[in-house]
Amino acid sequence: MTPSDPIPSPAEISVRRARLADCPGILAIYNDAVLTTTASYDYEPRTLAHREEWLAAHEREDLAVLVAETPSGEIVGWSALNKYHDRVGYRFTTENSVYVAAPWRGRGVGGRLLAPLVAAAQARGLHAIIACIDAQNEASIRLHQRFGFERVGLFRQVGYKFDRWLDVAYLELLLPAGRPE
Repeated sequence: MTPSDPIPSPAEISVRRARLADCPGILAIYNDAVLTTTASYDYEPRTLAHREEWLAAHEREDLAVLVAETPSGEIVGWSALNKYHDRVGYRFTTENSVYVAAPWRGRGVGGRLLAPLVAAAQARGLHAIIACIDAQNEASIRLHQRFGFERVGLFRQVGYKFDRWLDVAYLELLLPAGRPE
């Protein structure tokens, strides 16, 4: 999008499952967050090959990755269900990710991505979604709370980025789930 292009409304943003061709857009959003925010505690940008393998692994594990797309095809946000732990007892728990491109933050894109992500977790039979959010990221905390996530913990000074210690807020959403198999 160029500065002279009209800005689509959030209602014009479509959300769909990610495809391999979306990886450059997903990567650009993630790498910007790595370099400019504490939404990720990574220090170094990822490569396209890494992001393509990440998407393939999510597909193998049946963990949804969604993208928010403008009518012109620009990827302006993404969300994902992620494996919480490898131990079998955690198989009904997932950790989520929601990233929105900087110019689109605060315009409803995060909510457009989170609602179908929760639905995808329910459809897969998951029981708990964990959100690990930098405690200073009030916008993300409020977004998750709007969707029923409850703050269940705070880990103090467990991250370090931009020459400071960072706290992580833990939020949880419990889903109605069938009996575990």
